[in-house]
Amino acid sequence: MSELLNYLVDNDENFRRARLPALYSDFRSQRTLNPDGFAANVAAWKRALASAALAGYVPSKSPTRSHLTLDLDGDAFLRSLETKQFGRPLALGTVLQEALANGELMPLQQFLKSKESIYYHSWGSIPWAVMSWGLKQVGIGGPSDNLPKGQFVVLQNLEHAAKSFSEATADRTSPFERTFSNTHFQRTFAEGILDKNGRLSETDLNVLVTFLSRDKQVLATDGNTIKIRTSQGEDGVITEEDSAIASLKELMEDLTHQTEVLSRRVDELNLAAQDAVRRKNRVAALAALKSKKLAETNLSRRHATLNQLEDVAAKIEQAADNVQLVKVMQSSTTALRNLNAQVGGADKVDEVLENLREQMGEVDEVGNIIAEAGPGATIDEDEVDEELEAMLADERKKEDEAQQEKDAEETRRKLAELEKLGALPVPGDEGKQKDTRPLTPVTATANELGGMNIGA
Repeated sequence: MSELLNYLVDNDENFRRARLPALYSDFRSQRTLNPDGFAANVAAWKRALASAALAGYVPSKSPTRSHLTLDLDGDAFLRSLETKQFGRPLALGTVLQEALANGELMPLQQFLKSKESIYYHSWGSIPWAVMSWGLKQVGIGGPSDNLPKGQFVVLQNLEHAAKSFSEATADRTSPFERTFSNTHFQRTFAEGILDKNGRLSETDLNVLVTFLSRDKQVLATDGNTIKIRTSQGEDGVITEEDSAIASLKELMEDLTHQTEVLSRRVDELNLAAQDAVRRKNRVAALAALKSKKLAETNLSRRHATLNQLEDVAAKIEQAADNVQLVKVMQSSTTALRNLNAQVGGADKVDEVLENLREQMGEVDEVGNIIAEAGPGATIDEDEVDEELEAMLADERKKEDEAQQEKDAEETRRKLAELEKLGALPVPGDEGKQKDTRPLTPVTATANELGGMNIGA
């Protein structure tokens, strides 16, 4: 299988081997007999081709494969999908014509030259089935099932690239960071926008710039200078200042590249001179040293020029910041003026506060009058004290009763313990022989109870 077909089989679940017979068959008749099956096959092909193009597996005439366009010229595209078992996909022309009718594919030149946004609703956005019926009603006939020829923009991939670009440039805030010459823009964003470090071709970049400026209003361009807009409400006109910044940045990049080349040249000539000295080749050593001195002189000049340009760039950035600061201060002044006008000035504030104090004083005066005239306003402090003393005495009485009840309960408990021992001691009989006979509750007189040592 080809590189393209291998990619689809390995990465797209719709292209598992069990599905290949259906996808490679002539399923055009299913459009009326089995609309769901027809739609599923068409959708599978469109998703697969868009994914393969984005990954860089669709063949192209240009040395750098395009990620945002499909190159359908010649048989190279069909050969890349051909298999020994199933041959070429028989309904692929129908799939691509369906994508064209729905606006999912657009002819490259038509896309680049159009003045209107691709999101403008037109005949191109009407589904094929509806458009075919309408054309037949006026005697023109429906769309062809032949494989279209040419280069076509893949809208799905273009949307993906536009989103990635916006995310990659979200932190560029100053005018110097957001302005580029066309060449510098291509150098800066050819890599890193797509997933898996895919490199955008020149055609891809032209398509992306057109899409971002015309349809998304993310960029402003005049063909030579490109500026990333901070918002869609920002003026999309390229000014002389923008063109100057773009030219300066491109020149600085060129000089930086030249200094890198010259630095490597100096190192190489130094090594060549040392090698010639080791080989005792005086002529080669002198030639290498002369070339080295010339390269060092050029390198020094390039560095000096680059330093001057960097200083100019710093001044431009500072001036741009000053412009933004003055704009903010002007808008702030206008805002403060409007707010102060709503307040009415210092005299108005004094008047409002004086009225407020007057009204608050009236509220306090009315409250005092009500408090003095209200019934029961005077409190007899002696009565309050007497009531408090009565409550405290009642509480002390309750505590004494509770303590007495507690003591009585303790006495009863100890008597019960003595009864369990079986005898009660009699006062004055401590030296006599202890009567070990059990003592019944009846023989325990009140006097005996009175002479008991309860605490023993």
